[in-house]
Amino acid sequence: MFNRVLIANRGEVAVRVIRTLHELGIEAVAVYSTADEGSLHTRLADRAVCVGPPAAADSYLKIPSIIAAATTTRCEAIHPGWGFLAENPAFAAACDDNELIFIGPSAETMARMGDKVEAKREMIAAGVPVVPGTEEPTAIGDARLAAEETGYPVLLKAVAGGGGKGMRLVETPDDLESAYGMAAAEAEAAFGDSGIYLEKAVVPARHVEIQVMADGEGGVLTLGERECSIQRRHQKLIEESPSPALTPETREEMEGAAERACHAIDYRNAGTFEFLLGPEGSFFFIELNARLQVEHPVTEMNTGVDLVREQLRVAAGETLSHTGRAERRGHAIEVRINAEDPSRGFLPMPGTIERFRPPLGPGVRVDTHIEDGAIVPPYYDSLLGKVIVWAENREYSIARALRALAETEVRGVPTTIPVAIDILRSEQFATGRYSTSFLAEAGSQLPALAES
Repeated sequence: MFNRVLIANRGEVAVRVIRTLHELGIEAVAVYSTADEGSLHTRLADRAVCVGPPAAADSYLKIPSIIAAATTTRCEAIHPGWGFLAENPAFAAACDDNELIFIGPSAETMARMGDKVEAKREMIAAGVPVVPGTEEPTAIGDARLAAEETGYPVLLKAVAGGGGKGMRLVETPDDLESAYGMAAAEAEAAFGDSGIYLEKAVVPARHVEIQVMADGEGGVLTLGERECSIQRRHQKLIEESPSPALTPETREEMEGAAERACHAIDYRNAGTFEFLLGPEGSFFFIELNARLQVEHPVTEMNTGVDLVREQLRVAAGETLSHTGRAERRGHAIEVRINAEDPSRGFLPMPGTIERFRPPLGPGVRVDTHIEDGAIVPPYYDSLLGKVIVWAENREYSIARALRALAETEVRGVPTTIPVAIDILRSEQFATGRYSTSFLAEAGSQLPALAES
């Protein structure tokens, strides 16, 4: 195992990784921008190194600065967290070039899976169902032909990235050309690549993902699914497991597909296979997130597996102690708390945390980096933390989540807590009958969205 590891990230994920490192007796080195000086992750770490000014491009995304911080502090490995450089093949390759172990998949695997078109080809070869559409960067003329063949509505998606950037839903042929232009421009701005491909829009759809851990030596462990359909701007708000939409048979089919894919691409470390689930129960591969996910605590609560610990073990050259299907029990729900104003289109709201009191009690976990007096800077993601609950069944888990959110106190900035409470209290969520269009369809039915 390692003696010293650098965390190439900030905020909640840096705090999360540092805690597991310390449990394993491993020294943690933090990096920070000048905007994060004195923040919790820098104080929890054994050592902290400033890597630049507030802008992410000049600090957390600057590969030479991160590598220099690791080498000068004599780290053996780097954990990328999520976001920033977590899925950047050049960063993983730079780690290799500097004799640093990248805690994640290989640079080569990451590059292939980061190319959405190549990933789709490899999934087809592995026998994993994919959404009908084009299989390569598609010009507007070919996109029009493909849309006519698959039928509207269709989705235009960026070849080089995800997170909703460069994505447009097209309902009619008249909208295709303008949507294509906007998607390509957004993709170029976000990823430096304007390539666009087309997929049939599965409507209504649910977003269900399978967590995997693979050791690169043939061992693959699948750890069940996470239901991630409650979203705004293609970003998740609430996740739960198990999904109320899956039958045992469909669950096994999805986990089997993810396991086959891991073997086919020789995957190593933690990863998440994201699928669209159609109303009739069919499912289609969307993408592979070759990293730890924000919502990984949902899986940890159901399985008892510390995913960061397993990431470190695999990166250190150990094989998985268990393969196949992880044991799981009960029901877990995660609610993300963001510094956003739901009544203003979830507008990010930076500021100062005047008071923070997390919920306590049985079955409650809080992953966060905020505390009284913490600054929420305008330069980064608005995530303040997550409230994760576990109970023996879904009904009890919903009740526990509502109780925990009612106890959570955040003063100083607006948060998404009120809308999360509205969602958990809704008839759609209570019955488990919801899709990725839930928020758009709910509209003024949710009081937090209707407030002015």
